[in-house]
Amino acid sequence: MSEPGAVTEESLALAESIAQAMLKDHRTVAVAESLTSGSLGCHLGAAAESSQWFQGGVIAYAPEVKFSVLGVDPGPVVTAACARQMAIGVARLMDAAIGVALTGVGGPGAEEGKPAGTVFIAVSAGDDSRVEEHRFDGDPAAVVRAATHRALAMLLESSVRTGSYPH
Repeated sequence: MSEPGAVTEESLALAESIAQAMLKDHRTVAVAESLTSGSLGCHLGAAAESSQWFQGGVIAYAPEVKFSVLGVDPGPVVTAACARQMAIGVARLMDAAIGVALTGVGGPGAEEGKPAGTVFIAVSAGDDSRVEEHRFDGDPAAVVRAATHRALAMLLESSVRTGSYPH
């Protein structure tokens, strides 16, 4: 079994494709992570020429960090609205074209009335953003791996579009 945020061949391939798209379009990306605790940033940082397109990230595990650093409205943090605000906030904070954010419940128990495995992932570019809700199975490490992989896929899907980021 691999570690919670392990860089796998499949996830690294996604990150490499993201790198190519970011370099081609001269765009930058920043990440805000809660339950993944830096896993997404680790993957992006391992990709080619990441210093040219990856601005960095904020690990906002505590709700107070989401509120004070990323500008999230106080309240529940396992929500689509929180993920969207985290993505917008980190893009603004790091002067990035695209912000990606993850928030959710890794487990093993429920939080905020949401079952373990509930994850919200947001990708935001300018005025456009997209949020997905997922329910991943497994222990906390499996949830982190699945959430990281899906965030990479969402970022790639957004980055290959030519300026079109669906709501």
